[in-house]
Amino acid sequence: MQTFAALLLGYILSIFFRSFLSVLATKIMADMQIGATELAAMSSAWFIVFALMQFPVGWALDARGPRRTVLPLMAVGGIGVALFPFAPNALVGALAMGLIGVGCSPVFMGALYVFARMHAPHRFGFLASLLLGFGSIGNLIGTTPLALAAEAFGWRQAMLGLAVLYGIAFVLAALFLKDPPQLDRQAGGGILSGLGQIVASRVVWAFVPIVLFSYAITVTLRGLWVAPYLEKVVGLDALAQGDVALMMALAMTVSAFLFGWIESRWGFAKAMALFGNLVIAGILAALAISGVQTAFWAGLAFVALGFCGFSYTILMAHMRPFFPDHLVGRGMTLMNFLFIGGAALVQTGSGWLIDLGRAQGLGEAAAFARMHGVLAAVLLAATLVYALTPASPRRAGP
Repeated sequence: MQTFAALLLGYILSIFFRSFLSVLATKIMADMQIGATELAAMSSAWFIVFALMQFPVGWALDARGPRRTVLPLMAVGGIGVALFPFAPNALVGALAMGLIGVGCSPVFMGALYVFARMHAPHRFGFLASLLLGFGSIGNLIGTTPLALAAEAFGWRQAMLGLAVLYGIAFVLAALFLKDPPQLDRQAGGGILSGLGQIVASRVVWAFVPIVLFSYAITVTLRGLWVAPYLEKVVGLDALAQGDVALMMALAMTVSAFLFGWIESRWGFAKAMALFGNLVIAGILAALAISGVQTAFWAGLAFVALGFCGFSYTILMAHMRPFFPDHLVGRGMTLMNFLFIGGAALVQTGSGWLIDLGRAQGLGEAAAFARMHGVLAAVLLAATLVYALTPASPRRAGP
């Protein structure tokens, strides 16, 4: 419980910062006079920096412990959180988002490191899903509450309130975060040598496509395109967009608790990840084929996408037994690099696809349909590769 007390608020805000731009998209684009490509690049800055930070974070967790990893990086993130409400343009906004990415980069991995080191392996998936479930409050804050605050006070003033919460999160981490007992810090070598031992495993490579695209597609839809799609294709106003985003976030929260509990009690990590991603690919294909949706069917589709987008922690639980204890920090953060790096790739690519469609004269519905179709095809291919992975190290062979 001490780890939850130390890092829960920080993780709630980490979830918030990767998804809030969708609800503020229209206001920020009008205020800064930018298009979809610039908005996607601003959001991607968080994901790119966050992803790149996973390599030093993984090494620092193994070599220095979570306390001396998390606190300095959260302090850097505080600069970005304070800067973003005053950003005059997309360039400064992207810089602020990058700094925030630094601050968020060690929070979840720091908690997972403690869970992996201090608890039995069968508890890891449940604890990770529990943290993800409570952390999904950040998704909820970034929906209707954020839309209401932005309408009442302006988006910049709303973001100043989040800066205050970030300061409280830093204080909680400083007070409560503790290191697990030290291992032999020489056993895993340096950053590159430790990573070399991990990537030398053929099993790891079978996970790569699904890790790159499963979480990335869900977080891109929730964090960037749900509101613009509902506005430009379905015709919903800002508060209705926030309500759909809220229901999608609630579905993500419920599924994190539910499927984390199932994984802890019975296992089935691989089967659940396969099921969830195949359903998501099917929904995206349906959105691509059917074109314009009614408010009911569009809302139902996004809620279903949120409910099935639980594979982040389930995949982490599936992969955890393949990493030895002295490399668990680097192993998990390497996978997290791929999760978040994939999100940056998908966000940037999706923004480019939408702007390309508009430049080619496609209507909004057709531009979004093409994006949904591309995402469906990519996810289906990644899921088929994932089907080749062993369910556990015992089945991985020599």
